[in-house]
Amino acid sequence: MSADSSAGRRPFRWTLRAFALWVSGAVLLAFGVLLTVPALLFVGLPILVAPVAAALLAPEADPPLELRWSAGGHGPHVEVEGEIRVDPSADPADLEVAFSVPPGLVERGRPEVARVGDRIRFRLDWEAPNPVVVPAPRPRVVWRDPVGLVERSVSGELPELVIERYPPEILRIGAVRLERTIALPGEVRSRRLGSSGEFYGLREATPTEPPRRINWIATARRGHPVANDFRVDRTGDLVLVVDARATSLGPRRDAETLALSVAAASGIGESFLREKARVGLGVFGEFLDAVPLGSGRTQRIRLRRALLAARVASTPGPSERCAVAMRRFFPTGVTTIVLSSLADTAGLDLVAFLRRRGYPVTILSPSPLSPRAPDAAPGPAELADRIARLVRRARIAHAWQEARVVDWEDRWSLAPLVALLRRPDDRRRVA
Repeated sequence: MSADSSAGRRPFRWTLRAFALWVSGAVLLAFGVLLTVPALLFVGLPILVAPVAAALLAPEADPPLELRWSAGGHGPHVEVEGEIRVDPSADPADLEVAFSVPPGLVERGRPEVARVGDRIRFRLDWEAPNPVVVPAPRPRVVWRDPVGLVERSVSGELPELVIERYPPEILRIGAVRLERTIALPGEVRSRRLGSSGEFYGLREATPTEPPRRINWIATARRGHPVANDFRVDRTGDLVLVVDARATSLGPRRDAETLALSVAAASGIGESFLREKARVGLGVFGEFLDAVPLGSGRTQRIRLRRALLAARVASTPGPSERCAVAMRRFFPTGVTTIVLSSLADTAGLDLVAFLRRRGYPVTILSPSPLSPRAPDAAPGPAELADRIARLVRRARIAHAWQEARVVDWEDRWSLAPLVALLRRPDDRRRVA
């Protein structure tokens, strides 16, 4: 139930405690009138009026809020730390903060919340069982009176935080020289690879940054590692195609494999964009949602938004539709990585149609099978798992007739994909 106290006041909600007081006060007043006991009237009237008084004493405007938070940790471990600053006129004790765990992550411990002065500091401990790229739900801040009779949601400056967990090979996959490069009109490709010597700007240094590229003066001034950015020769063009069609695996498995594909595509695109390559994206469900080739920070934002918006299509489109639509957005001959579970023949058909349209395809296939336990007990479940793995191996072997395939079974390693891209002419099975 909600009500508006005035035109300038935001809606508030009565809590269950307020309804309990109303019922108790009404019962006391009724018995006081029926039994003609004045004491019951004196006790029941304040109880009945207490929720209304709490609503009248509520602040007319939301207290200004400012959220600052960041994600840390390493590997599957995710640590989110932040603080919520409130206006000095508001009491942080009257604000309650609720947190939600994003999909794809699990909670390792209860949230730690501490109120220090005009700030509310918190720490969240999550774990990512698989690589994931997912926005963290913004904290829900609720104002509540000291007695707990009236509450309402409080809005303020709540920036978005995206949780990213990639395999470690993502950091160096962008350094791979792509096999094919589509030059811009009037562009001549230089024979010299690497930095051209022309200074472009400063950027945050990565953990694998060579020491000679670190700008030590800027690092000392800013207090964190900063690297020089040069205009480098583009290593090539890359198109990532995410197969988001529903399969026979079921909704849960389809959502899991799509989340893995989104995480891999986001990390691969980020790494190649960092090396000044042009990257494009196609998400194929019923139709093809494409982000044309581009580079720079703006392209990084476009790719991130398109990947976060990817959902499993309940109505799968024919594979030939994707191959035809690719010609509208991307030139033929560009290096193409298809991310598909290959659970059905539709994934194999997509690769075949792309190759016929002139796209050299490499397949990164997230395995829908759960990691195999080394000490699995023999039984019907173990037999079914072995049969499923044999079927998948046969499908992967069939896919090798059309394109190079990486069976992504170890979800925290992309070393087979890096090795395959480094040896474009090697047709041997890498995964």
